Amino acid sequence: MQIPFEPELFNTTINIHLILEYLAFFLAFRYYIILRRKETDHINSNNRLSIILGATLGALIGSRLVGVLENPFVEFTEQNLIQLLNTKTIMGGLFGGLLGVELAKKIIGEKQFSGDLFVFPIILGIFIGRIGCFLSGVKEFTYGKQTSFFTGMDLGDGLQRHPTSLYELVFLVILFFSLKYILNNYSLKNGELFKLFMLFYFGFRFFIEFLKPNVFYVLGLSTIQILCLICLLYYYKFIFQKLKYAR
Repeated sequence: MQIPFEPELFNTTINIHLILEYLAFFLAFRYYIILRRKETDHINSNNRLSIILGATLGALIGSRLVGVLENPFVEFTEQNLIQLLNTKTIMGGLFGGLLGVELAKKIIGEKQFSGDLFVFPIILGIFIGRIGCFLSGVKEFTYGKQTSFFTGMDLGDGLQRHPTSLYELVFLVILFFSLKYILNNYSLKNGELFKLFMLFYFGFRFFIEFLKPNVFYVLGLSTIQILCLICLLYYYKFIFQKLKYAR
């Protein structure tokens, strides 16, 4: 199979990444519905709907904003503006969704933690989306730097690059089953599963960014890495609490 993978149907080139992105949203939401039916949800349906709306709006804004900040000095031509509006990142979506949820909960007066039910559907959605990123090769800015390491692959430009999307797929499988194990074998307070997911995923993304050819840095760190540090600061109380408990 050649990468970028661009199948044709009725003489029309199929955007496989876009299809898998829509599939990721659909399957992740269906998975969430199944989990909510199986488990006791301490939040009533109206408030849960408000929380989902807050998460959606926050993710939409956050994904675009962080996507633009990855290259803030781009020239604002008509062509570049369209490209910027289409630029998005799951990292901004996750953190923006988190802030959107917190704002929605504050507005409706909901005190219960609400993230645990979203954890495994989010992982499933990211996994499917990353398959699309990998199949898009260098046409989707998730590829890695040039490398002589044995995992290097030609992603469409004739160079051997780190297939960072594949690295992330492996990590997501490990993360999924690790969190399942923790959930089934340890006593977690409500909301802690989501916090663990955010810390593990953002921690992974902080380090994997060193393998990507980013174009904008602050103090030697990319926009995504700075966002990862902000996420760690956001959860600093939880981190210190768990470190103190472990010690």
